Order: sequence, then structure tokens, then C-alpha cells
Amino acid sequence: MSEPPFDDLYRDLILDHYRRPRNHGPLPAPTAQAEGVNPVCGDEIHLDLAVDDGVLADLGFWGQGCSISQASASMLTERLKGRPLAEAEEVAGKVRSMLVEGAPPDPSLGDLEALEGVAKLPVRVKCALLAWNVLLEALRQAKAAAQEERHG
Repeated sequence: MSEPPFDDLYRDLILDHYRRPRNHGPLPAPTAQAEGVNPVCGDEIHLDLAVDDGVLADLGFWGQGCSISQASASMLTERLKGRPLAEAEEVAGKVRSMLVEGAPPDPSLGDLEALEGVAKLPVRVKCALLAWNVLLEALRQAKAAAQEERHG
């Protein structure tokens, strides 16, 4: 039996995250919260962050929408949980570059590379980027709260 095509492996990974989302649901005491909606198709993502000493200690998401938007959010939380805020911003930039600019996937993206195929479907790019845009807003809020706390 031959190996399935690479695209099939990625499609299976995205469907797995859609069917069995990781880190799904709100956090009990988030440090920052953000939400976003794609008005074209109605995709909706809510994202909670728990930041501890500059690290994403926990993330939770919920919402509704297509398999790509929901899988992208699940993959985001799985990839960034336990990572420094700066790394989260860096990964978000690499995902955006891959989807919007057609940049080859950075090896550091790991399973997020599965989203590369979405770049071939321009109408679906916004679906895949929704969670990442919401993440950037939540990170802005977390940074502002931390700065306010320091400068009281």
C-alpha cells in the first residue's frame, strides 16, 4: 500500500482538529480575551489567554464556523501553550506570511504547516487567519495589562 499524498495528510490533520478541538472552551480566569468575526462567512472565534510572567500559560477558544477556522484556532492553542509571548507573535507572523504572501512554511511551524494548502484557496485564507488575528489582539491586551501593572 502506498503512502497517502502529502495534501491528504494535511487535510486529515485539519479535520482531526476540527472534529476534536484542543483547548476548547473559555478559561476560568483569563488575563486577556479577544474575539473576531469574519463577516463574509460568519466564522467566529473567541480566545482566552492566561499569561504568567510573559508566557502563555493557558489558552482556550470557542466559536463557530467552518472546519478551517475552527481547526486553525485549535492548532494555534496547541502550538502556543506554554510559549513566551514574543514567540507567539513570531509564529503568528510566520503563519500570516505563509498564508497571505505565499512564503514557504518555516520548519518551526510544525503541524501548522498543514494550513499552507489554504493559501491556494484565497476565499478561505481569512478563515484560517481569523484565530491568528484574534490572538494578536489578545496579546496586545495582555501586554497593555502587564505594562499598566508594572507602572501602576
